[in-house]
Amino acid sequence: MVEVPYLSFLLLLPLIGAGIILLIQGDEEIVKRNARNMALITTLVTFVLSLFVWTGFDNETDAFQFVEHVPWVGDVMSYHLGVDGISILFVILTTFLMPICILASWKAIDTRVKEYMIAFLVLETLMIGVFTSLDIFLFYIFFEGGLIPMFLIIGVWGGARRVYASYKFFLYTLLGSVFMLVGVFYMAYTAGTTSIPELMDYGFLSGAQTWLWLAFFASFAVKMPMWPVHTWLPDAHVEAPTAGSVILAGVLLKMGGYGFLRFSIPMFPLASHEFAWLVFALSLIAVVYTSLVALAQEDMKKLIAYSSVAHMGFVTIGIFVLNTQGVEGAIFQMLSHGIVSGALFLCVGVVYDRLHTREIARYGGLVHNMPRYAVVFMIFTLAAVGLPGTSGFVGEILVLFGAYEASSWIAFIAATGVVLGAAYMLYLYRRVIFGELEKDDLKGLLDLDARELAIFAPLVVLVLWMGIYPSSFLDVMHVSVDSLIERYDLAISAAENASHGMQGGSH
Repeated sequence: MVEVPYLSFLLLLPLIGAGIILLIQGDEEIVKRNARNMALITTLVTFVLSLFVWTGFDNETDAFQFVEHVPWVGDVMSYHLGVDGISILFVILTTFLMPICILASWKAIDTRVKEYMIAFLVLETLMIGVFTSLDIFLFYIFFEGGLIPMFLIIGVWGGARRVYASYKFFLYTLLGSVFMLVGVFYMAYTAGTTSIPELMDYGFLSGAQTWLWLAFFASFAVKMPMWPVHTWLPDAHVEAPTAGSVILAGVLLKMGGYGFLRFSIPMFPLASHEFAWLVFALSLIAVVYTSLVALAQEDMKKLIAYSSVAHMGFVTIGIFVLNTQGVEGAIFQMLSHGIVSGALFLCVGVVYDRLHTREIARYGGLVHNMPRYAVVFMIFTLAAVGLPGTSGFVGEILVLFGAYEASSWIAFIAATGVVLGAAYMLYLYRRVIFGELEKDDLKGLLDLDARELAIFAPLVVLVLWMGIYPSSFLDVMHVSVDSLIERYDLAISAAENASHGMQGGSH
């Protein structure tokens, strides 16, 4: 029996859809309509196919599954794909959010619709490639390639300062990744392989680990983004079109966290142990500082963008406490944040489409004429705050448990971020939704239409499902996370035993 190359299909489908859209000819209105329909059909089919991968996935093993391996560029690089319990969830997240982005752009994007849809479909292929690559050069190509369509989406279809924002986004992320590329060359040369599973088993010398860890950290910290290299994110979010913000918050920020889990910890365990304090320090500053900055924002999108930096601070704390609760909480928080912050950007997009301003002070009293919108916005606000019963609660509580095991101080400072998060999100909600409906131009605003309800319905269901039945996601990652932590603990204890042995010998 020939195994179906599901992962290759997942990579190819969006490209095929983009190719078909490229060939669409005719009257401008017909081209727009066909491009939108084709993009929606392609992303929906890709999502359904990714569900086949999920249902066929075996939760009991930590091995990579659905593996495809074909030599490609001599001995240097191979076409090597596979998923484990960590990466499969990010693939599902990507394919789930894409049709929602296409639907969100249906009316909002009216210029160069064909090119816009092609950019999104190419971006989908590159994002899935990041999470399925098992060759380090292939990973790097996908990781960097995703910059190009996102650069175009912000730069062509963005707001007034779109060119500045897109250049800043591009240069920040590219500069960080230059160091990583040098590290990749060194690793391939030293270990004699570019296969990620083989590199995980290769023990790099502790001195080399330090430099390699810093090189990869430079790239992943910008991508997350961690404080103080986070300043590109608010600019990119404010200028990006709504769907661009959804994908940026939903998937692209997760690549940094995924990189830590896939490279930094399994390949450089000694350096990860050594530099954990640095990650904790930067993460705790991010959690507290960006939460305070969010409180002072006048622009809805900027507020949600700063909240993303704070939430990603939770993720990096969870990853580097390196216990089961912490790491599982971090992965769960990334999935939850991808859905909740994407949904919050969609909520901003709804009122922006009607009034063409994101200034918080311009709104107020929307509950009177947009009750359905008020309910949807409330669900996602409470999920962002971490209300029990929503997806936001599970990730935060697991990270705090894991952090408490490592240090009660880290847990205490991180918990202040939860309190501040409640402050700025509820403050935003109160100013936009409650109060008297005094402004004349707000009185004519229409409530959510059928298309918008279709966008929000699956997001609401998923936020509640993840909050009420989290084990359906935790069970998938559990074996892979345990294996990751076990390898890390073995490497640390082996290094400690070796140093004790050397000290004993010197006596």
